[in-house]
Amino acid sequence: MQRTIIVPLSDNEEYEEAIIVHERCLAGRMNVLQEDHQNTVESLNNLGSVYAGLKKYEKTLEYYERALNGNEKLLGKNHTSTLMTLENIAVINMYLKNFGKAEELYQTALEGYEGQLGKDHKNTMKCARLFRNSLATSGNEEERLLALTTAYPWLNEDDA
Repeated sequence: MQRTIIVPLSDNEEYEEAIIVHERCLAGRMNVLQEDHQNTVESLNNLGSVYAGLKKYEKTLEYYERALNGNEKLLGKNHTSTLMTLENIAVINMYLKNFGKAEELYQTALEGYEGQLGKDHKNTMKCARLFRNSLATSGNEEERLLALTTAYPWLNEDDA
């Protein structure tokens, strides 16, 4: 039920109010369920997303990394929820201009998506696009960019 309340607040950019609601939700889940419960991990991820909306990227990373640790423990490293959190962390590292770290995370997420979902799944394709953009932005990864566009030829068509 709280998710119904929280999402519209975030969508309406009422981030400060959303943080209060998310923190209250997280505190309750930490108290009742502990940190290693999937609902608590979901709250960590949600709070990270609100901080991302505020462009408070260090705080965002703090929550996303806690969510990643929880997902890895509960679901495993190759579960799609874990991979999505990994991808979110890569995006934030791009905003922070930590290109090497972002590219490493995108590579790991992309390999996981491909193994779990296949090359043509929308999550794999989205991650491949983000990875391509990361490599292109950093400007010093031509060899890896070529390997990526060879593995995913449609990436070249995105620009057409």
